[in-house]
Amino acid sequence: MDRGVRLALESGRPVAHVARDLGIGHEALHKRVRQAEAGGGLRPELPSSEEREEIRKLRKEVFELRRANEILKAALVFSGSLGIDVVSVTRFRGRVVRVGGEG
Repeated sequence: MDRGVRLALESGRPVAHVARDLGIGHEALHKRVRQAEAGGGLRPELPSSEEREEIRKLRKEVFELRRANEILKAALVFSGSLGIDVVSVTRFRGRVVRVGGEG
């Protein structure tokens, strides 16, 4: 597959022709060529592999923060129904492990 990517990039021939000559699927080769172009800065409209990895990590972090916010909102509602004024949160490895109050 790497040979096909190199041939497609260096020859300027259509990816489908290169794929046919090598006996591989043109969709798979096209995807790999696009990834190589993005990673090499040849396609600025596409994110590089480093940028895709950073986006993946940031999406995961956003998901976890939203989940923590929902837990805190629920704790606030619960503490209010008990007449508790202060809510304390204990975190371990980025996760809420205890929600308690004083009052």
